[in-house]
Amino acid sequence: MSRQSNEVDELFDVKNSFYIGNYQHCINEANKIGKPSLEKDVFLYRAYIAQHKYRVVLDEIKPSNDTPLLALRHLAEYLSNRSRKEAIVSLFDDKFKQDINSLDVIWIIVGSIIYCNEGTYETALKILHGNFNLECLSLQLQCLLNMSRVDLAKQVLATMQEKDDDATLTQLSQAWLNIQLGGEKLQDAFFIFQDFCDKFSPSLLLLNGQAVCYIGLQKYEDAENVLRECLNRDPNNYDTLINLLALSQQKEKNNSLFNRYLSQVLDEHKDSALVATYNKKQSEFDRLVMQYGPSNSTDAQDIVV
Repeated sequence: MSRQSNEVDELFDVKNSFYIGNYQHCINEANKIGKPSLEKDVFLYRAYIAQHKYRVVLDEIKPSNDTPLLALRHLAEYLSNRSRKEAIVSLFDDKFKQDINSLDVIWIIVGSIIYCNEGTYETALKILHGNFNLECLSLQLQCLLNMSRVDLAKQVLATMQEKDDDATLTQLSQAWLNIQLGGEKLQDAFFIFQDFCDKFSPSLLLLNGQAVCYIGLQKYEDAENVLRECLNRDPNNYDTLINLLALSQQKEKNNSLFNRYLSQVLDEHKDSALVATYNKKQSEFDRLVMQYGPSNSTDAQDIVV
């Protein structure tokens, strides 16, 4: 019993750093731990994936790996190789046809992340249902928020609070729910992000959370200052660019900045949900122009009345 408690304490910094988005610190802390640990390796490789260092994961976790780490290899493949996405999704579909309760929780976490990336939130919720692991509950809450089911997200948060009210994931989930609720809850969400920044160190995840709160509170100058700091840390971060798009629509009288950030997203994040939606809408618009546009293509100045 005491050995398990020591392991939890030993991995606290590793897990906490991952959850608040301090991925390099997570990697550094994990590398300090000499004792073999599957859970440590899970967070180590997840941190590399979060940094888009997929090659590290693919090189170190072989296809023949017979531990739950194999799920992380599949995730790295899914995120790095567009041609493999459909096959990876099918692999997880088949995996979950068996008894889910017999699977290690990392298979469920990775599977739900992939389904969320696919936009199939109902499927993610199906495999998460009945699992009271705190991260699984947090993923349930995020799925429900994406489906605009705030009522059910509140119930999931209540379960998380009963399980561990002070846990990092519970506090972050509270902040995400507060953002969705809006109004005075935005200030509460901001304080949660600020508290983590003060206790540990600011990460792009925490700073972007603060920026969203500022935008919702119409504190646009404060939002811009935070997002400039994010750009200095990583000029291509997806969340930062999305928030800058939202901010530029509120602040700018012309579309120059908006178009600049949109071009950057389209160039750097071709597989993102926003780009997929944008391309779909662009195709629909082009089709409608062809269908309902003027049939006479003669230049107006050449038409003789």
